[in-house]
Amino acid sequence: MSAVARWLGRAEYLPTWQAMQRYTDTRGPEADDELWCLEHPPVYTLGLNADPGHVLAAGDVPVVRIDRGGQVTYHGPGQLVVYPLVNLRRRGLGVRGLVTALEDALVALAAEGGIRAVGREDARGVYVEGRKLASIGLRIRRGASYHGLALNVAMDLAPFARINPCGFAGLEVVDLATLGMRLSPEAAARRLVPHLWRTLHLPGEPRWVEPLAPTGSG
Repeated sequence: MSAVARWLGRAEYLPTWQAMQRYTDTRGPEADDELWCLEHPPVYTLGLNADPGHVLAAGDVPVVRIDRGGQVTYHGPGQLVVYPLVNLRRRGLGVRGLVTALEDALVALAAEGGIRAVGREDARGVYVEGRKLASIGLRIRRGASYHGLALNVAMDLAPFARINPCGFAGLEVVDLATLGMRLSPEAAARRLVPHLWRTLHLPGEPRWVEPLAPTGSG
């Protein structure tokens, strides 16, 4: 019952989502927990019960309704997405504990760059002086999690102005680069995963393995 991390590079949204669903639906009780780390091409995603009115002007960016909680967010190049495929019963985590674990890992990474980030109970995610640095949206099925977190690393933030991010009109968004912490998404993943290993109670030391074929990444 070990755990592994994978760097999938830039992976299309739809096949990655489908691969997460397949893994969750077919995993047995002894299956590894996995952290999938990647970037997506530009896409807006709407949660299961999200109000499409929060998409103000999608333009040429695809809008996909998916099966996580939450409202609308944007994924694009320069953003690190991490999908924790974790057996929550095995790790002793409930939904609230999982969200807190993701937030705590993100706060710890930001602190490495001298950035004071915080989570919020009323609007889950991670913020710096009221600006949203990372969003969290999850789905739990068969006692396991999928979907996950999106950390703005060094990206074009303009597409966020064409939505109400996470359903909040006028919410400002920021990335690590603007805050003075300059990393690539892959470098951010390599630094975030050890924090996730700790907060998610994963066994041993972080172990990176080759990408998965279903995402088209290798």
